[in-house]
Amino acid sequence: MSSPEIASLSWGHMKVKGCSSSYKDCKVWPGGSRAWDWRETGTDHYPGVQPADLEEVLKKGIDLLVIGRGMSEALQVPSSTLDFVKQKGIEVRVLPTQKAVAEYNKLAVQGAKVGGVFHSTC
Repeated sequence: MSSPEIASLSWGHMKVKGCSSSYKDCKVWPGGSRAWDWRETGTDHYPGVQPADLEEVLKKGIDLLVIGRGMSEALQVPSSTLDFVKQKGIEVRVLPTQKAVAEYNKLAVQGAKVGGVFHSTC
């Protein structure tokens, strides 16, 4: 299964190719995507992305994870979260969301087993 491309990104709105839904924040992995609902794990801009936010995507057989911190990089990514991903043998890249989506799409088109979590506002 291939990772679906992100078809469009604008403030507060993301579309994933092959999906009829649009998302504010989203998780993507080979063969699927869904909304990233911060309320599920109690995530906020600070302290930021928690391991629990990533577990679902990490279990999908990915080799690399891209994290989009938001348009203004307001979403923090603690070093403990990065360590959690690396301990699973998965490479991780953290970028502003516009650059994160471009990097993710580049890898998806190349057939990489890439997953991502993206914040589309601040």
